[in-house]
Amino acid sequence: MTVLQVEEPPVAPERDHLSYRLRQQQILAQLGRLALQESDFDQLLQRSTALCAEGLETPFCKILEFLPSRNVLLLQAGVGWDAKEIGHATLSANIESPAGFAFHTGESVLSNHLMAETRFRTPKLLSDYGIKRAVNVQIDLGGPQPKPFGILEVDSALPGQFDEADVAFLAGCAGVLGAAIERYRGDIKLRVANERLQMMTREMSHRIKNSLGVVSSLLRMGANSVPDDSAKAVLVDSEHRVMTIAHVHNHLWQGDKIGEIDLGAFLGDLCAGLSESVGQIEIRCQAEPVVTNTDYAIPLGLIVNELVTNAIKYAYEPDQGGAIDVSLFAVDTGLELQVVDYGKGLPEGFDIAARRKSFGMRVVSSLLVQLNGTLTIGESEIGTRFLMRFDPHARADQADAD
Repeated sequence: MTVLQVEEPPVAPERDHLSYRLRQQQILAQLGRLALQESDFDQLLQRSTALCAEGLETPFCKILEFLPSRNVLLLQAGVGWDAKEIGHATLSANIESPAGFAFHTGESVLSNHLMAETRFRTPKLLSDYGIKRAVNVQIDLGGPQPKPFGILEVDSALPGQFDEADVAFLAGCAGVLGAAIERYRGDIKLRVANERLQMMTREMSHRIKNSLGVVSSLLRMGANSVPDDSAKAVLVDSEHRVMTIAHVHNHLWQGDKIGEIDLGAFLGDLCAGLSESVGQIEIRCQAEPVVTNTDYAIPLGLIVNELVTNAIKYAYEPDQGGAIDVSLFAVDTGLELQVVDYGKGLPEGFDIAARRKSFGMRVVSSLLVQLNGTLTIGESEIGTRFLMRFDPHARADQADAD
């Protein structure tokens, strides 16, 4: 006599319910940490589905995103499904499907007998994988006017029972996911707005630089056309001041961050431009890459411009070659700026207080006060040294107090 052997379907293993619930609590806490720390959106969704599947002890879990233009739920991330399904497979968002009902009503759906279900039609994707039971909960983005993102669904091909506590666990996971998705979308909006602001700032600074270039050209044309030497000198000095500010804006729109200037690169560019305009005088620059803001860079650049221009005029005899060294270093107390020439030195009886009556030195004195800086003028056997010290932090504190 032949006995027909009937293969019994696999059954879900019995579980220790206390350990099972404790593990769900641990997974929910782990998901909360993941939501705060993960910056990659796709990784966030994918790792979340793995955790939720582990929490309900099943290999199947998916996140469905609602696509209003097509009225479908897209399988955005998941575990247990073929890789070709992720990002491509869709389920109907109609209320006749379990996921569609949960999405449109906000009510969680618990079904332990999908094939015998009379409330909904079982989606083909679930039938193809032999899914017998499922839990669907809505992923709500939260906020003053809640907006559903999609569905978090856990499925099983094994007989067994999901219960209301499982639904509560999955709803908690969906709540964490909704907050994480909302945060991510907010970060995207903020990043886009910041990039647009940077683009507009660079464009504005670029246009300012070009406009200052036009002003500089007009001053140069004026200097070339006036017969009076004093008037010519004033126009040339004004041109250099305008170009100093233009150099700042040139570095601003080319920089990586809004409002930040690398003083080392800026002063090197400034000195190179001044050197080209004076012929026989070599202007050398050694400046550390100190990053500061535009409000600090412009007055610092104007000080260098005034002192270098002053040295060009007075340190050397006409048609005599020479050099001027500009250096900037970060020290314990802030910044140290030096402008040194190797010419004939200061005139006998030089009085810095009296010298401030000249427009150039009045500019330097005013800018030093603005930067909370000090100036020391030293003489050596050859040439003159202007030494300035600045404390950017003290200036910032003072600005805050004002």
